[in-house]
Amino acid sequence: MLKELLQKIDEKDYTIGIIGLGYVGLPLMWTFHQNDMPVLGFDIDKEKIKCIKEGRPYIKHLGDEMMQTLAKSDKCDATTDFSRLTEADAIMMCVPTPLDKYREPDMEYVESTCHTVGKYLKKGQLVILESTTYPGTTEDLIIPILESKSGLEAGKDFYVAYSPEREDPGNPDFNTAKIPKVVGAHGEEALKLACALYDTSIVQTVPVSDTKTAEAVKITENVFRSVNIALVNELKVIYQAMGINVHEVLDAAGTKPFGFMKFVPGPGLGGHCIPIDPFYLTWKAREVEQNTRFIELAGEINTSMPQYVINQTLKALNAHKKALNGSKVLVVGLAYKPDVDDMRESPTFKLMDILKDYNADVDYYDSYIPEIKPTREHANWTGTKSIEWNKKQVKSYDAVIISTNHSHIDYKQLGDWNDCIIDTRNAMKDIEPDNDNHIWKA
Repeated sequence: MLKELLQKIDEKDYTIGIIGLGYVGLPLMWTFHQNDMPVLGFDIDKEKIKCIKEGRPYIKHLGDEMMQTLAKSDKCDATTDFSRLTEADAIMMCVPTPLDKYREPDMEYVESTCHTVGKYLKKGQLVILESTTYPGTTEDLIIPILESKSGLEAGKDFYVAYSPEREDPGNPDFNTAKIPKVVGAHGEEALKLACALYDTSIVQTVPVSDTKTAEAVKITENVFRSVNIALVNELKVIYQAMGINVHEVLDAAGTKPFGFMKFVPGPGLGGHCIPIDPFYLTWKAREVEQNTRFIELAGEINTSMPQYVINQTLKALNAHKKALNGSKVLVVGLAYKPDVDDMRESPTFKLMDILKDYNADVDYYDSYIPEIKPTREHANWTGTKSIEWNKKQVKSYDAVIISTNHSHIDYKQLGDWNDCIIDTRNAMKDIEPDNDNHIWKA
């Protein structure tokens, strides 16, 4: 069976089903399509399916051209009908893996997807999880569900692999096709099949010994980032107290050509990985009676940063003889990183929540996100709209917090329009304040 399937891949007659057409699944669909592989997308969101069929973008940084090409292609289709999973040779699951209210893994989306896949699973299919998760998920959770629902046996009747997504939305230098793909599998045959599939469209495949190792690779990548961001966040607080500009320090340190990797501080952690993934490992480590003190400390520092920003805002307003209670505050930037419309786990939400707790009147500006759509964690902000960017509007606020440093914003103009700015991103570094109370670093 393996030989025939490898031949189908080689002949590009191997249909790839992708479940979850968000920031991971949609670029993956495009990447395989670009390499002439037939793709079939699945999502429960009817609006996404409609957008794909009509060629309308719903993730801004991916652009119109990609969507229009997919809409016109006879090798691409999208549907909400999961019974069509039987048409796929490979099924890739790109579904959310959030945390619950106790900061433990919420595997609801993975489990429900596996139950659906198991219902339609047929012999010879390859099932791959792309979502970030804790080591052991594929072997201990996914395979048992698939076997139970289908009556088939993994490694004998169907193949299973794990290959973590490595998306960086909006990065102009690295798209899905250009980022090496780590692949772990349940058995040698599954590994050969999964690597052959990714080899059609990805610059490099990096096979590892098993699914557990591949799962640990992704967790390690994001723990590394979380810990280093926590370090520079702590340095920011320390150097601020010493009257030292942490950004100048980091810029200078970054000139060292070895032994130093530059990370930058901010108002907290955002995105779909770094605020979540380390907690997957701390949860799993408890199962084997291991402590993760270093990782948990980093988490504490990073989650404390929004409150630090609010404390700086209190000081800035106080310098203007104003209280936060009753003040009008504008938060600039809702996306978790510059120049994208991705607001998943954005620290801006936390800032807005705390500001509300202080009885401030809160608005936001973000041209990438004109209206806040429903989210799992911040339903109270659903329907809130971005303000218009003009002098009269911006000048009316008692304070402006720069939470995301979008590149299109004229920060000199902002400095001219408002005299109390709390800069969490060093966006105003080249702007000379007209007085000591104008710009606060946070």
